[in-house]
Amino acid sequence: MAVSPPTRASRSEFSVDRYAYDHRSPVRWVLSHLGRYKGLVASFLGAALLTNVLVSAVPRLTGLAFDEVLRGDPSARRLLLLAAAILGAVLVRGAVDLVNSFSIETLGQRLERDARDELYVSLLGKSQTFHNRQRVGDLMARANGDVRQLNPMMNPGVALITEALFGLVVPLVFIAFLDPRLLLAPLLFVVAFALALRHYLRQLSPVSAAMRTAFGTMNAGLNETITGIEVVKGTAQEAQEKAKFARHASAYRDAFVAQGRVQARYLPLLLLGVALTGAFAHGLVLLSRAQLTTGELVAYMGLMGALRFPAFISIFTFSLVQLGLAGAARILELIREETELDENALGYSAPMRGEIVFDGVSFAYEAGERPSLRNVSFRAAPGATVAIVGQTGSGKSTLTKLINRAYDVTAGRILIDGVDVRAWQLGALRSQVSVIEQDVFLFSRTIAENIAFGLGERATKPAVVAAAKAAQAHDFIMGFTDGYDTVIGERGVTLSGGQRQRLAIARALLTDPRILILDDATSAVDSATEDAIQRAIDRVLEGRTTLLITHRLSQIRRADLIVLLHQGEVVDQGTHEALLARSRLYRRLFARYDDEPACAPHGAARVERG
Repeated sequence: MAVSPPTRASRSEFSVDRYAYDHRSPVRWVLSHLGRYKGLVASFLGAALLTNVLVSAVPRLTGLAFDEVLRGDPSARRLLLLAAAILGAVLVRGAVDLVNSFSIETLGQRLERDARDELYVSLLGKSQTFHNRQRVGDLMARANGDVRQLNPMMNPGVALITEALFGLVVPLVFIAFLDPRLLLAPLLFVVAFALALRHYLRQLSPVSAAMRTAFGTMNAGLNETITGIEVVKGTAQEAQEKAKFARHASAYRDAFVAQGRVQARYLPLLLLGVALTGAFAHGLVLLSRAQLTTGELVAYMGLMGALRFPAFISIFTFSLVQLGLAGAARILELIREETELDENALGYSAPMRGEIVFDGVSFAYEAGERPSLRNVSFRAAPGATVAIVGQTGSGKSTLTKLINRAYDVTAGRILIDGVDVRAWQLGALRSQVSVIEQDVFLFSRTIAENIAFGLGERATKPAVVAAAKAAQAHDFIMGFTDGYDTVIGERGVTLSGGQRQRLAIARALLTDPRILILDDATSAVDSATEDAIQRAIDRVLEGRTTLLITHRLSQIRRADLIVLLHQGEVVDQGTHEALLARSRLYRRLFARYDDEPACAPHGAARVERG
C-alpha cells in the first residue's frame, strides 16, 4: 500500500493545539501573544490613561488654588473644595495604579510563560537534523535568558513607555485647554524628543542584539566545557577553557559597555531643560501682558514638569524593550526554522506485524554531500533477526536511523508492513520501534522513571519491575539503598556500562516494540556483563523484528539474514554460511571479529556517522 507523504505549510514532528501566533516579526509575535488577553490589555491601557489624567489634573487644580488665594477675598469653601479635589485625585490615582500594576505584571508573566511553552513545543517538534546543528548552550540561553527578557520588556519596559506616551499627550491636552498659545514650547520639545529618540533607538538596536548573541555564545561555551569536563580534566586543559570563557565574558561585557556609551549620549533630558526655560519665558511674557494669570502660569509650569517623566524613563525603558525584542527575534529564529519531518497527524496508524522493506534507499545528511547510503535494498520478514555488518563508516547506524524517521530518505523508500514510513503517523511509528544503542542516554531521575520513560504515566510499578527482571536488571537495582527510587546521575554516570545497557533493555521491553534496533549494545562491556545482557537481549528478541549491529560472532551467526554493507552500498546479503562461502569481504570481516576479545575497545571508542 503506497501512501504519499504529507505536505504542510508548517512541518513539525510534534505539535499541540494552540493559539495561532503571528511569526512574521518579533513585534507582531509579541502582539499576537498579548492578543490572547484583551481584557488585561484594555484594563492596563485604561488605567495608564486615567493615571496620567489625574497626574495632570493636580497642577491645574493647584493653579486654580493660586488664583483663588491671590484674589482680594479668597473663598475658604472654594479652597477647601480644591484641596479635597487634589486629595481625591491622589487617592484615586493610587487605586488606579494598583489596577495598572496588576494588569501589566500579569501580562508580562503570561507572555513569558506562553513564549516558553511555544518554544519548548517547537523544539520538541524539530527534526534530528535541526538539533544536530544546534549548540545546546545557545538553545538554553534562548529558552531561559531570551524568554526571561520578555517579562522585564513588558514590566517595567512597555508599562513605563505607555505611561510616558500618555504622559506626553495628556499634559499637552491640558495645556491646550489652558491656552493654545502655550503649546509652542512643549510641541517643539516633543518634535525634538521624537527625533532624538529615533536616533537613540537606531544606535541601541544592534547593540541589544549583540548583547543577546554574546550571552548565547558565552552560555554555549560554558555548557560544552561542563558537559566535557572529564575530557578537560583528563587532558589538563582547565587553563585553556578558562581563557576561552574569559574571551566570551569579555565580549559580553563589551556589549554592555557599548550600550552604556549609547545611553551616555542620550539628549532628551537636556532638551527638556531648554524647553522648560523657553516655556517659563513665554509664560512670563503672557503674564506681563495680562493674557495669563499667575495661577495659570503655575499650572502651565506644573504641566511642563510632568514632561520630565517621559524624558527621564526613556533612557532605560527603551533599552529593556530593545533587549526584549532582540530576545524575541532569537526565539523566533528557532521557531521559524524549517524542519525536515512532519508528524503526519492524519497518517497511517495500526499495530505492526514488523515487516521491513528497504527499496532502493539512498541518503545524505546534507544536500550536495556524498551519500552515506546508496541504493540499499533488502527485506526483513516479521519476527526475523537481521544483522547489519560492515567496516566502520559503511553506513550501518545511518541505515537504522531511517526506520523510525530520525532522518528521512533522500531517495527510494522504506516500507513497514507495506506502508511507506513517511505515510505513517509519526507517533504510531516510533511508539512501535525501539532503539538500544551503545551510548545509552539516561535521565537524572529515578531508576523507575527511566525504565518507564517510554510509557510515561501509563507505566505501573509491577510492569516496571517485570521489565527489569526480564532485562536482568532487578538484582543490581535492589542492591541500591533506595531500589527503584534511586536517583541516578545525569546521563547515568553513576552506573556502569552494563547497568545502563540493562536499564535500556528494560525500557525497551516495557514499551513492547514490534521492531527492535540494537546498535552495538554490548560492544563496550566485559564478558561476564555481556552474558547477563545477552540473556536479556534474547528475551527481548522473542517475536520481534530485530535489526542488529554487532561485532559479536555469536549474535551474527544466529541472524536469519545478514546484510553486508561496504561504503554505503549493500554488496551482499544472506545467511552466515552462504556469505562465508561466497563473500571475500565477509570472510575478512568475520576473521577480524573472530580475533577480537569480548570487550573490544574499538566498539566503545567508535562514533559512526556514515
